[in-house]
Amino acid sequence: MRRPAPLPVTPDEQPPADGSVRRGRRTDDRAPDGLVTPITTADEEATDDRAAAEAEEPLLTQRDVWRAARARRKALKSEIRRFTQRSRRRRMLWLGVLGAFVLLIGGTALTAYSPLFAVQKVTVVGASALDPAQIESALSEQIGTPLALVDAGEVKAALVAFPLIETYALEAKPPHELTVRIVERTPVGVLKTDAGYTVVDAAGVALATTDSQPEGQPLLEIEGGTDSAAFESAGLVVRSLPADLRAQLTRVQASSTDDVTLALGDKNVVWGSSEESALKAVVLSRLVAGNPDARNFDVSTPDVGIAG
Repeated sequence: MRRPAPLPVTPDEQPPADGSVRRGRRTDDRAPDGLVTPITTADEEATDDRAAAEAEEPLLTQRDVWRAARARRKALKSEIRRFTQRSRRRRMLWLGVLGAFVLLIGGTALTAYSPLFAVQKVTVVGASALDPAQIESALSEQIGTPLALVDAGEVKAALVAFPLIETYALEAKPPHELTVRIVERTPVGVLKTDAGYTVVDAAGVALATTDSQPEGQPLLEIEGGTDSAAFESAGLVVRSLPADLRAQLTRVQASSTDDVTLALGDKNVVWGSSEESALKAVVLSRLVAGNPDARNFDVSTPDVGIAG
């Protein structure tokens, strides 16, 4: 099979005689005046379009810059609030709790110190030898004082006038009552002095002085007086006696801490020291009950009590 002959080449398509290649222009695109029109590439067209667009855009003013900065700050604050929302809620919760606590404490203190809780009644508890009405009258100056402002010093000064009071405690009972709980001193006997017979307690505090020996109070014959160790030991012995033996006690003698003797009517008791006084009291009660005719008892050694 024969290959067809090539088409004839036109003069415009013939390559240059020097063998060079024409670039960037076409010979068939000629202007009417015979000049060659250059061909524009895609990159050059894009660059021209961008330059034209930038030329058409208006210039930014200072106000536009400020507006953009303000918008950016606003957006930033919005983002910060969104990310810190949980911590802010937690902080508000704690602030609310703290505020409620402060209001509670403040309201309580304000109410407690107000006349709404002023003393209108004084009640005395624990008085037997003393007259409660006299103590209440001595504390009448506290009437009208808020319970929280009752002056303990003034109360103490008023109660000093009652020697029988050993200890006391104040108890506020809102809204208007002040309770005074007292513990009276327990007399252990009487000391004979030039002024008469002085009733004393185990601490040697003088409770009252009379011209004659009070009934039911034993006579105390203690070497060294109320400031001696012998008196302290004798006072502990008297306070350890049960009620039945205490009612029979007529005299207490002591020359030292280890030489305490008692007189129960016509019965003499060698007690010794104040150690194991509770056990000695039990042993003495049994000996007296088991030996009604005995007149002498020795419980200085409670394990081997003697009656004779």
